[in-house]
Amino acid sequence: MKAAIMDAPGSMHVGSWPERNLCAGEVRVKVNAAGICAGDMYFYLGKNPYARYPQVCGHEIAGQILEVANDVKDFKEGEHVVIEPFLGCGACYPCRVGKSNCCANLRIIGVHEPGGYAESVVAPATHIHRVPGVISSVVASFAEPVAIAVQATRRGHLESGEQVLVLGCGPIGLALIEVIRAKQASVMAVDVLESRLEFARQLGAETLKADESLLPNILERTNGEGVPLVIEATGNIKAMEQCVELVAAGGRIVIVGLVKKGLMVSFPALDFTRKEMTILGSRASVNCFPEALDLLASGAIHYPEVATCFELWKAPEVFQQLASNPHEIHKGVLLA
Repeated sequence: MKAAIMDAPGSMHVGSWPERNLCAGEVRVKVNAAGICAGDMYFYLGKNPYARYPQVCGHEIAGQILEVANDVKDFKEGEHVVIEPFLGCGACYPCRVGKSNCCANLRIIGVHEPGGYAESVVAPATHIHRVPGVISSVVASFAEPVAIAVQATRRGHLESGEQVLVLGCGPIGLALIEVIRAKQASVMAVDVLESRLEFARQLGAETLKADESLLPNILERTNGEGVPLVIEATGNIKAMEQCVELVAAGGRIVIVGLVKKGLMVSFPALDFTRKEMTILGSRASVNCFPEALDLLASGAIHYPEVATCFELWKAPEVFQQLASNPHEIHKGVLLA
């Protein structure tokens, strides 16, 4: 089959990729839309520690079912679906306790297995979700990043009416803003780029610049208390460390951003007891796709309006362009 193949860091071409037969319990999906995620860019740039080349990337996938294995009874050809790309082994401790997103043997479609930058992709039927008929494939391809935002708000035990601070207004930060607002909470959003802050304002967030005035501005807006829930979505170590200053005593911090393997984050040791704060990690999502699709179908999520669409077979040029100017677009989607 035809695919956009990453050959090595900074090298990508459109060519032929072997199409394998279905195994028991699997579904083959024709790709209609596949989002470009920061993780895909890391793979292209050689920054993904799990990268093995060559590979077909793309894990934000929407399309139509082409074929189902004989034992798959819940789906049929032609149905519009999205693919949940995180495949747990089912046997390790995280899988046994319902946290397959943290599987010790986790495999990701688009990282460890061929992904959506191709004519079709194979996935377990257990990881296929029907798309509500009211939304397009482009909008449906946002289910995965929206699910990440749903997971982060669940991890932070977000309650209606709370005030939330989101650090970072990239694709995941924007998804967070909308999910938080859909859950009837207020949100302040922080970034270094005015273009991102402008879009965050359009989505209903109060915005603050990430500079030396951030902490005093937050304290002023919270009567000196800090914010009950801080969600970090930058992947910047300094931002992660500043969460401790920004969170209220007794509050929660959720770390969503990724850093390179081996890098360390430092927190003031006294604040662990002085503030009695809770620090939580949030990895991908688990059991969040249905809620993400419901939010997209309800019209509560306007985040897909930020998408810039490109032809899938122009992917090598698109990735080269984004590598040269990473802030040129908010979010890219490849259309087959």
